[in-house]
Amino acid sequence: MTYENLDRRLVNALLEDGRASLRSLAEELGVSVTTVSNHISDLEESGIISGYTPVVGYDELGYDVTAIIQLKCEGSALPDITERLREHSQMISVYEVTGDHDVIAIGKFTDTDHMNSQIKELLIDPDIKESNTSVVLNSVLENEQFTLDIKE
Repeated sequence: MTYENLDRRLVNALLEDGRASLRSLAEELGVSVTTVSNHISDLEESGIISGYTPVVGYDELGYDVTAIIQLKCEGSALPDITERLREHSQMISVYEVTGDHDVIAIGKFTDTDHMNSQIKELLIDPDIKESNTSVVLNSVLENEQFTLDIKE
């Protein structure tokens, strides 16, 4: 097995169980605990793995309104706007994009009143020229990660 395949197999094993012990990972992959530990450190340092966090069920916590917010911005203000969106605690994703809009942000809110007040805070910004908000009716797939292909 090549080291590239080992790294990919290790990432896939962690995607399956991010809380797996080094020993169980080593047994599953057929390598030593030290090898697993070293490869995990390398994957973390290179930015391939950037943390081990729980997947939160926001709906179960009362954040059952998901909004997709599209914004057109004044060109020079784009970095400031994306930074402000990043600092909003309810924004779970913020993207600079091509196309009709400059930014797409996805937020989780407790209700439509909460969403409305957060969006109105954004719209008073003179650097935001236009906005379009869509409320998600049904989450078909969310927070999903995919396993890596293993080269044979």
